[in-house]
Amino acid sequence: MSMFKVFDTAASGMSAQSLRLNLVASNMANSDSVSSSIGETYKARQPVFKAVFDDMGGENPAVGVKMAGVVESKAPLIKEYAPNHSLADEEGYIFRPNVNMAEEMANMISASRSYQSNVEVASAAKQMLIATIRMGQ
Repeated sequence: MSMFKVFDTAASGMSAQSLRLNLVASNMANSDSVSSSIGETYKARQPVFKAVFDDMGGENPAVGVKMAGVVESKAPLIKEYAPNHSLADEEGYIFRPNVNMAEEMANMISASRSYQSNVEVASAAKQMLIATIRMGQ
């Protein structure tokens, strides 16, 4: 594996985890939103990643990861009886998102640590490259 491929792989991991953190932030920001219908209610979103391969990579064709898409959670929305709420439907119900704050916090910690691991990989590769250059002096 080329030394520069390590930087590309680490960078793709950092980019993917950054996108994951953005989705977590979006889920957390919308966790208290309210709607009068199921169709308009915010649903928790999760990223779907896929490995990126380089056909010219020989024995190690994997060169990173990228986001393949975003899926909405199939968990049921929270239906709450609140007849005095301004957004209540004809039957007096409002709908809240299916965002689980404990899961979002765990996702945030996981994404943050994955990002940090990719930074450490890039930093270690940089140190090895510098050490290699110094050997030639």
